[in-house]
Amino acid sequence: MIEYAQNIMAWTPGTTELIIILVIALLLFGRRLPELARSVGKSLTEFKKGLNEAKDAKDGITGEFKKTRDDFVNNVKEAADLKDDDKS
Repeated sequence: MIEYAQNIMAWTPGTTELIIILVIALLLFGRRLPELARSVGKSLTEFKKGLNEAKDAKDGITGEFKKTRDDFVNNVKEAADLKDDDKS
């Protein structure tokens, strides 16, 4: 079993095999390659837009949370100061 796994892992395509695979791919997809490249480019652009929108949403939520936290802390501090004044 180990020898079989080692034999499979040891085989990697050489230069000749890669050239043959590339030629076959060009013969099969040659006419469609520009269209395929265009669609891949559009997909990447849309993916980046989605990432930026998600980042902006995260930043907005984080900002709102920090503002709410700061308001809460300030309210607690004001309330604590009022209690100290009442005791005097």
